[in-house]
Amino acid sequence: MPATYVTAATLKASLGVGTLYDSYTWIEDTCQAAQDLINGFLWFDSAPVVGTALVNNVATVMIANPGLFTAGESVTVAGAGATFNGTYTITSTLPFSTGSTTLLPAFNLQLNYYQYPQGYSFIQYAKTAANQNFRRVVPSGTMTGDDTKTATYANTPAINAAALMLAENIWTSRFSTQNGGVSVDGYSPSPFKMSNTLMASIRGLLAPYLSPNAMVG
Repeated sequence: MPATYVTAATLKASLGVGTLYDSYTWIEDTCQAAQDLINGFLWFDSAPVVGTALVNNVATVMIANPGLFTAGESVTVAGAGATFNGTYTITSTLPFSTGSTTLLPAFNLQLNYYQYPQGYSFIQYAKTAANQNFRRVVPSGTMTGDDTKTATYANTPAINAAALMLAENIWTSRFSTQNGGVSVDGYSPSPFKMSNTLMASIRGLLAPYLSPNAMVG
């Protein structure tokens, strides 16, 4: 799916490269890299997926949140394996919302589901696929709910500006031979664009939209 925070056309126009580079290989991947970096800092209606199982065409997904989603809500699962990834409608949850969640023994015995008030809950949805025993998801996947903002991040000017700045930095660091160069005495006249100051350079633009998790530490 093409990047939306900064599009290939916008980056091309900013860089002035015209048709010199292939849109996907050299432009689109740069736009997507900028978007992926920014998404790691933004606040979404989402929770980490830490465990999965599937029995009799019912998927059970364990998330590290005590009650973020409810039955009837549409959620998108990513990074949890091909069987579980996709957009689904929740049929039941534990803690209970609507519907009856039958918790698998693997969750009971291995994870002690009574811990859920301290941070876990279980989501179920219909999924036609082969049975799968419980397994942990490492690194964690994500479960994301509906976008309830008045304007999506793709239509937020500050996010668009931040994504363009990131994409430009990524592009120039790839092709500029003098970027972040070091002299014989070890002195660098300008910071390397891909250093740990990369995100700091756009944090002011992202500040109103930062997830609390991105501000810890």
